[in-house]
Amino acid sequence: MCLTARRTRGGLEVEVADDGVGGADASRGSGLQGLADRLAVLGARLVVSSPTDGGTRVRAVIPCA
Repeated sequence: MCLTARRTRGGLEVEVADDGVGGADASRGSGLQGLADRLAVLGARLVVSSPTDGGTRVRAVIPCA
């Protein structure tokens, strides 16, 4: 697993990635969708990339001054 955080011009970008089996899907449960909903309250967005047999990458982009 790898965790990165970096400041961008528009805010903070946090990314968590693993080399597991992939296949994570926010529409199939409440975990990722719940996280996306909580981030949306802050004006942030959650991006999930999880191809089957390709690991999972979850990135949150949080606006801040």
